[in-house]
Order: sequence, then C-alpha cells, then structure tokens
Amino acid sequence: MFLGLRTVIYPAADLAAGKAWYEKTLGFAPYFDEPFYVGFNVGGYELGLVPDGKTTETYWGVESIQEAWKDLLAKGATAQDEPKDVGGGIWVAIVRDPQGNALGIIENPHFKLPA
Repeated sequence: MFLGLRTVIYPAADLAAGKAWYEKTLGFAPYFDEPFYVGFNVGGYELGLVPDGKTTETYWGVESIQEAWKDLLAKGATAQDEPKDVGGGIWVAIVRDPQGNALGIIENPHFKLPA
C-alpha cells in the first residue's frame, strides 16, 4: 500500500525566516511559495513549511487515498484528519496507529522520484 516516504512538513512560526534558512541551507529557492505554505523539492521529496503548524507531519505516499484510508481504519487505525484535497489534485489525511502515532498519507499525482 505505501509507496515510500514522500513529504515532511515543519512548523515555521516565522515563515519568511524559515524559508530563508532552508534556501541558504539547501542552496536553492522553493518551487512553491505562498503565505500558507512553502515547498522545496529536495531530490524528489517534499520539504514543506507552514506558519500555523504545531508539530512535524510526515506523509507516506499512496496511490489512492480513499482506499488507503479505508484499509488503515479496517486494520485498527483511528481517524484524525479525514482525506482532504489541498489543491492541484493532491490529497492528504492522517490516522493514528494503534500506539497513537500520527501516520500521514498523501496521494500526489505530481510526485516523481528522480531518475
């Protein structure tokens, strides 16, 4: 079901400062830069910054978010954030595994690993 790790999102209360630090550290500008989200493509993986985040979120890639959501719940996970369209055909959701860990899933038709 999982296609591999795809995205990590860090909270950045000062989004401009966070963006500047990662630009300097990574050596390149973000591919997506809006007041609600800054995204860097790091070797085909997403490093995102959000101004209103409270915790780090990690997302596993899936082919179908609806199928993965149903499967995880059937296997004992509990719903935290139901699947939602975040734009551009990208869907995200979060469940809690039986130990209480947050498990993010993402369906991203634009994701491509480098060749």
